[in-house]
Amino acid sequence: MLDRAIVALKSNEHTALSEFNDQNNKQFHDRDLYVFCFNMSDGKVTSYSAPFLIGADVRTLTLVSDPIGQRAYDTIRTVPEGKIAILQYKLPKPGTIEPATKLSFETHIGNQGCGVTYYE
Repeated sequence: MLDRAIVALKSNEHTALSEFNDQNNKQFHDRDLYVFCFNMSDGKVTSYSAPFLIGADVRTLTLVSDPIGQRAYDTIRTVPEGKIAILQYKLPKPGTIEPATKLSFETHIGNQGCGVTYYE
C-alpha cells in the first residue's frame, strides 16, 4: 500500500491526498490499514483515516506518554526521500484494551511525510 502511495504522490500530490482521504478508495484503505500523511514544513496532517485530525499538527499527537507524532515527524525527516523507515509503538487492537505492537512504515516524497501502519 505504501508503494502505491509513493507512486501516486510522485504522479500528482493533490490527487493522491484526495484519494488517501477517500474512505471508499480500496487502494489506500483496507480494513485497519490506510495511508496517513503530513506536511513536512509545518507538520499539518493532510491525510488520515479520522477526518477530524486533518489540519492538526502531527508533532502534538501523543499516545498516553508517547509523543508518537513528534517521533513520526522526526523519523521521516531523518531518512532520504523515498527511503522507508520503521517506527514501532504500542496501541490496543480495535475492540481490545491490551497494548499490541504496531509498526509504521514511513517515508517522505516531496513535502509530504506518509506512512502505513499495521499490527505485528
